[in-house]
Amino acid sequence: MKIAFIGQQEFGKAALQAFIARGDEVAGVFCMPEKPGARPDTLREAAQALGLPLFQFESLRSSAAEHAMRELGADLGVMAYVLQFVPQHFVNIPRHGTIQFHPSLLPRHRGPSSINWPIALGETETGISIFRPIDGLDEGPVILQKSCPIAPDETLGELYFNKLFPMGVAALLEAADLVCAGRYEERRQDESQASYEGWFHEEESRINWAGHVDQVYNLIRACNPAPGAWTVLEGTRTWIYDCRKLPVGKFSEVRGKPGEIARVTPTAILINSQGGQIEVLKLRPEGGKKMGAGDFARERGLAISAS
Repeated sequence: MKIAFIGQQEFGKAALQAFIARGDEVAGVFCMPEKPGARPDTLREAAQALGLPLFQFESLRSSAAEHAMRELGADLGVMAYVLQFVPQHFVNIPRHGTIQFHPSLLPRHRGPSSINWPIALGETETGISIFRPIDGLDEGPVILQKSCPIAPDETLGELYFNKLFPMGVAALLEAADLVCAGRYEERRQDESQASYEGWFHEEESRINWAGHVDQVYNLIRACNPAPGAWTVLEGTRTWIYDCRKLPVGKFSEVRGKPGEIARVTPTAILINSQGGQIEVLKLRPEGGKKMGAGDFARERGLAISAS
């Protein structure tokens, strides 16, 4: 099939390479322009290395973008991690329209941080959706879905790279075949089950130690490796990454107020929360690099607990 590809970054690059590897023709690649000083987009670099026609429009609403898409004569548009707004008239140009990847089980978790939120909310299942993009955000009819479990200690990075990333690439290939062969059904999303969450920014990633230890642990997992859940530790704003949850009655006993350092070991800092403690193993102080919590404690002169 002849594909018009729209995407960004590593996921876009992997999906592009997967279509090419199986023999599909990529007529052109649309990639959002990088901001000044930003890292080069890996999809853009891959497209250039392959000698593919590359388009970087500030807006896909423009007449120039529409003209470029029409000139490609594509059978199918494929959207693989797209942060630009893509208007309906643009996605309808290819002969079989366009399909889009989204890393959640739509209509649940529409929005840009759809991998973070299920973990932060303590959910045990997520997945990917391939759907028809419309002007409403992640609201189009679904063509294909795949689900996967969220393990109790799984981080954002583990869930994405080990499960959702490869599952999403494979699902785009499968959905493309179904659409071009006319062997698919479009299922309208159930608006009564829909949820939308915005970006996981600074306020969303701040740790509330007064919350239950399960909530704190889920938030840290949902922000690891990015953006990192943060708190103020020893007077310094600090992002927490690798950690363990120590519920009351199993491994620990909470003594002191939520947010207080309960104990320091050679490799960890234990912090109180409701119903347990978080054993911090890796962190990053503001202005510094990621480091072991034990190294941080030694730098700050925190005494190692006797027991």
